[in-house]
Amino acid sequence: MANMNPPPSRSGSAPVMHRIPCVLMRGGSSKGLYFLASDLPWHTAERDRVLLAAMGSPDLRQIDGLGGGDDQTSKVMIVAPSWRPGIDIDYLFAQVSVGRDLVDITPTSGNMLSAVAPFAIERGLVEAHDPVTVVRILDLNTGKVFEAEVQTPAGRVNYQGDYELDGVPGTAAPILLRFLDPAGGKTGRMLPTGHPVDVIDGVRLSCVDFANPVVMMSAVDLAKSGQETKQELDADRAFLDRVEQLRWKAAAAMGMGDVAGSVLPKVVMLAPPRNNGTLSSRYLAPTSCHATHALTGAACVLAACNVRDSIAYGIANAAGADLDRIVIEHPGGKMEVRCELAGRDADGLPHISSASVISTARPLFTGTAFVRDRLPVPR
Repeated sequence: MANMNPPPSRSGSAPVMHRIPCVLMRGGSSKGLYFLASDLPWHTAERDRVLLAAMGSPDLRQIDGLGGGDDQTSKVMIVAPSWRPGIDIDYLFAQVSVGRDLVDITPTSGNMLSAVAPFAIERGLVEAHDPVTVVRILDLNTGKVFEAEVQTPAGRVNYQGDYELDGVPGTAAPILLRFLDPAGGKTGRMLPTGHPVDVIDGVRLSCVDFANPVVMMSAVDLAKSGQETKQELDADRAFLDRVEQLRWKAAAAMGMGDVAGSVLPKVVMLAPPRNNGTLSSRYLAPTSCHATHALTGAACVLAACNVRDSIAYGIANAAGADLDRIVIEHPGGKMEVRCELAGRDADGLPHISSASVISTARPLFTGTAFVRDRLPVPR
């Protein structure tokens, strides 16, 4: 009979497997792992090593971890009760690279934010109320505050409902997210370059910092229709490489330095709508197009629609009126976002006290992540 005993460890000792409680949750049109901060190492380098190992990175398939081999499924939320007055929960978002040995905590994720309040309530960090619980959340990535309104009849999170979120199969209970005073979270200004439009390598673009910093370009200036599918854009490597070069140069103009190892700023390609929306948008990460649209990106597009002479303003607002509601057409359907406009400053920029969007979330499984003691060498 063949010997079924495993070969001895090369180091002469048994390999170590760390066990870490976590929940896999869908938040909006993304999904990822949700951890309590108390269950992860405090040291940044050790924490990042654990997150890479849990996801199975760096590996394009993430076959030895819990990631899905895609930017939208290789995300992590680290959640803790807050000691700050008026704040219930602190969270840190981490974008775990699929193919690189990299954990990026510079961005935030509105989609993943959708599940933070349900996770916190289920884990006993926030007391639920009947019929709705409002959770105030501090985003440690940007220092900004959010509110999440969750349905909690009889003090229990309700995930079942009739709300349809385009890009997500089926229906679920709506979760209302409010971004509170989100301008300038990364750069300190809504318009980091000081201009509604800049020109880089002959391409007009608008750099806007609202919920996340985003570089906005017109599809026509990139020789596109703006109606391309995710698959069409992902297959056009020359286009993505050109956009990435523009993103790097725009980031430098925004005062963000070298962003070759960061997913911020994001990029959106804007075009006129085709299905009665306000405008069409393709939300681009450094290597691919989002299957639907980021919620933070949607809030930023809405803000830009109220910045006179910006790329978004020119497409969405020919009449010149302020917009407190827009509908964005994206590859998976449509997304509506609203805002509270509180006038304009001396430079004519809108003061937007809050932006809101409806999302959904649900837990997919809860259990233990088994994390290897040593990471494989990247290949």
